[in-house]
Amino acid sequence: MTEETLYERVGGLPFFVALVDRFYEGVAGDPALLRLYPEPDDLVPARGRLTLFLAQYWGGPTTYSDERGHPRLRMRHAPFVIGAAERDRWLLHMRAAIDELAGDDPVVADALHAYVSMAAEGMRNQV
Repeated sequence: MTEETLYERVGGLPFFVALVDRFYEGVAGDPALLRLYPEPDDLVPARGRLTLFLAQYWGGPTTYSDERGHPRLRMRHAPFVIGAAERDRWLLHMRAAIDELAGDDPVVADALHAYVSMAAEGMRNQV
């Protein structure tokens, strides 16, 4: 018997679309984070990439890698100044999205919170 993936547990791609949409609602109103986006007036491409990445990471289709290759997250984020303040702003909005969409399922919420905390720290490239 195979173990259920988090992707399956949350009902698939629609959950990740909603999660990322909620996250980017916060980003869109956060000048400290908007300056990190190459196209701050059009966050649609970034939304799509994050949605596909998270879906794949949690057991969904490999569309992200099929379209973009290996994630190479640190390399892709290297051009941007990401210090503790940027990490914390990113986490603020992502944690709010997780709490809103997965708060009723502690297994999902805990897994997502643990991952985003680790990932956000891993993207930090400034003291």
